[in-house]
Amino acid sequence: MKRILLIIIRNIFRLPYIYFRLFYYALRTNNYSDEHKYAFIKKFTKWIVSAGRVNIEIYGLENIPEENGFMFFPNHQGLFDGFAIVEACPVPFSTVYKQELKNIPFLKQLFTCVKAISLDRKDVWQGADVIKQVTKEVKDGRNYMLFAEGTRSRNKNQLMDFKGGSVKSAVRAKCPIMPVALIDSYKVFDTGTIAKVTVQVHFLDVLYYEDYKELSAVKIADLVKGAIENTIAEYST
Repeated sequence: MKRILLIIIRNIFRLPYIYFRLFYYALRTNNYSDEHKYAFIKKFTKWIVSAGRVNIEIYGLENIPEENGFMFFPNHQGLFDGFAIVEACPVPFSTVYKQELKNIPFLKQLFTCVKAISLDRKDVWQGADVIKQVTKEVKDGRNYMLFAEGTRSRNKNQLMDFKGGSVKSAVRAKCPIMPVALIDSYKVFDTGTIAKVTVQVHFLDVLYYEDYKELSAVKIADLVKGAIENTIAEYST
């Protein structure tokens, strides 16, 4: 909370511009390209990172597929994760988010801009529809980020189980799957400090359809988790 207040204070004169610009794009989201809206999102993310005394170290940009229509799966440490990935990732992407966030100001407009999909985790049928929608959009060339743990681990750099269901859209779309390792992202918003912090974002080796087509969704999720765990073990201090 302290760091959030610090970011607000340091960006107090920018906040009206950020909010109303997001509101403007949200109302006209189909009138602007994903690249145009994403450039703006990266702009204010950079302000958040700078004001929050956060340093982002980025690894593995060369692993990002050249063609759109891929999915990446980071571990989920805290509230800063999405900002860290936006700061690091050069290409636009969408995401799936829990329905409880749907009407929160700022987040509502942000999710609308990236055409994110809300998920009611208690509704199995709606979850099946989300898988179908993500599959279709990935086939059509949209990139997606999903947190395969389903919720924040709340245990620093330790991972929870990766859910097999989270990769079903990727399997059905036969798209590239990229693990993403976040290290120390929890320190930004999920601790009570405003000390300088470094967050690492590692884009890991991609799994292409030929690599995983014979595997079950659970096994694929385990491979993604294992790659992330190995990277955290190697790079965390």
